[in-house]
Amino acid sequence: MTFTDFLAGQAVFLDANTLVYHFQPHPLFGPACNQLVARIEQGELQGFTSTHILTEVAHRLMMIEASTLPGWGPASVKRRLQQQPSAIQNLKQFPKAIESVLNSNIQILTIAPSLVLAAAAISQASGLLSNDAMIVALMQSNGLTSLASHDADFDRVSGIIRYAPA
Repeated sequence: MTFTDFLAGQAVFLDANTLVYHFQPHPLFGPACNQLVARIEQGELQGFTSTHILTEVAHRLMMIEASTLPGWGPASVKRRLQQQPSAIQNLKQFPKAIESVLNSNIQILTIAPSLVLAAAAISQASGLLSNDAMIVALMQSNGLTSLASHDADFDRVSGIIRYAPA
């Protein structure tokens, strides 16, 4: 299923890659992610994400933006930011993106400590990495079944319907 298959009024959890493709327009997936976010902003869909997803989005956007600095590349960006932390002060995209989400119609779910243990059990049962298992735990605890994500690993989890950008 793809993002165009979402029905009006449907509730959807947004994975980090969906938001990254929205803010750092991906040539293939960006338009679908932009349309999805627009549908949420127009009230056609109910959008959800979480605090841990926002930190992941901020980190990815920080790395992408820093990799475009003169003489910097994707392979060395993390090391260079660690060596030159003042460079982070000049990055503008990631804080604007997070602020945009916080000011949008996307509802931000927080992580109760008990969900950390639930996510660990989901991780062991499904083979999902811990951050992805946390998404499943959050979705289950909030009665959500629809996920906007490019990550096919979620297809292993029963009760979750993954919608891809394309």
